[in-house]
Amino acid sequence: MTKFNRPVEERESVVVKFVGDSGDGMQFAGGLFSDSAAFAGNDLATFPDFPSEIRAPQNTIPGVSGFQVHMGSAKIYTTGDLCDVIVVMNPASLRANLKWAKVGATLLVDSDAFDEKAIEKAGYTSNPLEDNSLAKYNLIKAPITTLTKEGLKDLGVEPKTAARSKNMFALGMLYFIFNRPLKPSFKFFDAKFKKDPTLARINKIVLEAGYNYADTIEAIASVIQVSAAKLPPGRYRNITGNVATAWGLLAAAEKSKRPLFLGSYPITPASEILMELAKHKSLGAKVFQAEDEIAGICSAIGASYAGLMACTTTSGPGLSLKSEAIGLAVMTELPLVIVDVQRGGPSTGLPTKSEQSDLMQALFGRNGECPVIVIAASSSDNCFYYAYMAAKLSMEHMTPCILLTDGYLGFGSALFRDPRMVNMPPIHPPVAKPNDSTYKPYKRNPETLVRDWAIPGTEGLRHRIGGLEKENITGTVSTDPLNHQRMTELRAEKVARVANYIPEQEIDGPKKGELLVVSWGGTFGAVHSAVQQMQQEGKKISHAHFHYINPLPKNTEKILKGFKKILVCELNAGQFVNYLRMSFTLPNIHQFNKVQGLPFMINELTDKFNQLLEEK
Repeated sequence: MTKFNRPVEERESVVVKFVGDSGDGMQFAGGLFSDSAAFAGNDLATFPDFPSEIRAPQNTIPGVSGFQVHMGSAKIYTTGDLCDVIVVMNPASLRANLKWAKVGATLLVDSDAFDEKAIEKAGYTSNPLEDNSLAKYNLIKAPITTLTKEGLKDLGVEPKTAARSKNMFALGMLYFIFNRPLKPSFKFFDAKFKKDPTLARINKIVLEAGYNYADTIEAIASVIQVSAAKLPPGRYRNITGNVATAWGLLAAAEKSKRPLFLGSYPITPASEILMELAKHKSLGAKVFQAEDEIAGICSAIGASYAGLMACTTTSGPGLSLKSEAIGLAVMTELPLVIVDVQRGGPSTGLPTKSEQSDLMQALFGRNGECPVIVIAASSSDNCFYYAYMAAKLSMEHMTPCILLTDGYLGFGSALFRDPRMVNMPPIHPPVAKPNDSTYKPYKRNPETLVRDWAIPGTEGLRHRIGGLEKENITGTVSTDPLNHQRMTELRAEKVARVANYIPEQEIDGPKKGELLVVSWGGTFGAVHSAVQQMQQEGKKISHAHFHYINPLPKNTEKILKGFKKILVCELNAGQFVNYLRMSFTLPNIHQFNKVQGLPFMINELTDKFNQLLEEK
């Protein structure tokens, strides 16, 4: 028994989702709840899910906003499939999210929001809280809005203003259900609302009121205990993929001793990288918010020419606009990191939803023969490491590198162990030395085919580069046909030789066998979990997850040909699978695709795996 005189229900992992109208503060409440999980020592992954429309009509399904948290006492790889607990703030959010609730899941509902008009707007013909349609769930009906207003009455807060704090009342109830302390959130309120202590006090009062109310109701029969995960010692924090990307770029700038410059234009879901780097001028970061995507990348190319570690950030539509300038960076052979936080397309598409739809654009979406390095992160926390590697590879090989993340990773968060800079791999940009009498703009290292980086103003290194084709070694403008073919081949071979400097591809499971599941990018967690589940059932299945895409690891073909069947799983219509078909002869390669703006669910993956294993 606990001090609350309730039994304790031990869980290894729990999936909790906050859903409500876009103005109900679900992202804020979900973020605080995930922070409480981190404070408790749980491993975690989060998935914000909010509408594309700005100010969608209130109490409508298109206006529903959500925030999902998967926390556990063991390693968490996904944001979870079906939910154990859903906090529901209005009828529309219930209708939109009930399909994600497990049978027996707890539904914590603001009953005040279920008036006749809101119920009708959501498409219900009767009140779902009263018609027995939710009988298979643990329904907790609470007048959250009313209780929030009553709790703030003594402060003289207007009812309409008070109602905006109802998300904190619901959060307080959850803190009771999961036996979480209030003090960390109190400290957060004090820091966030330092300039307006009244707001801090309002949030504290409502949070505590929700907590105390939960202690009084019989509908909460037990409290849920999720023990701390056994993690290596270190300092941990809850970090989003976009913030991790920004920090990885900062770390690479420090390690390479090249000041960081970011030239970007805001675009969902990548804007937070720009915003985060703008906070770190004290670390030498120079951030330029350009008037458009083209100006952003062109400013970054200019910074690269001047010797800075140059970056630009965008999403799919912006990558399209940047394509001509990427060609300029390829032709001039200057380092440049392009971060593409992918979203649903084409055109404006699904701006707040995740997709892996930009791979072909990253590989081939430019005029002429224009190869670049392409790599992909696979979790919110390892966005840090792959941003770092993108900068390392780009600078050391003097060519652009596209880092692919996605909205699922960029907006989502995970537990991140602070790295030590001393343990990060060194970065050695090939900066030309002053007064080098042998220097030529396109004279290359015979092993890597990389040219030296001559910083303007360095004594004795006057040179010219540009978008017109240049003569090999000397760098003078050339339209000679044979020289153009030679330079085209050199640029392609330089990128191909990057394979000598990246890790060989690893396999989780037997190195040869019946079925190899292939994935890349942000699908890692779901695919890994599904494969692991089937391996525990004794199934003959292996998993290869790709982070390095162009060039592919040197042992890729050998790995693929060791299996009778290959299944490529990706959140697009089949881009990586077609890239593999272009690169290798693979007669037994299959594909499994999902283009819904949603991540894979483990059960749909295991169903597909079993289907292939059972086919003769």
